[in-house]
Amino acid sequence: MPLVDPVTNSAGGDKTAEWQNKLVGKTLGDSHDEVNFAKKDLPKEHRVIEPGSMVTRDFKEDRLNVHVDDKGIVTHVNHG
Repeated sequence: MPLVDPVTNSAGGDKTAEWQNKLVGKTLGDSHDEVNFAKKDLPKEHRVIEPGSMVTRDFKEDRLNVHVDDKGIVTHVNHG
């Protein structure tokens, strides 16, 4: 039986790629434009993770983790 890494091999892989394409390089704000993505349009199960943030290590397959840099720009996303 192959080993499964829940971060990279989760069932949300296609959803993760879709969100990655929508969010990376943008900031989160109140509306959509070329450099912003509206927070209200994120999935119900999400969390924004800033540098140095403490987060729980529980795995929720449908939760979108949005990682931002110190300027608030999305660097990557993953589900879990």
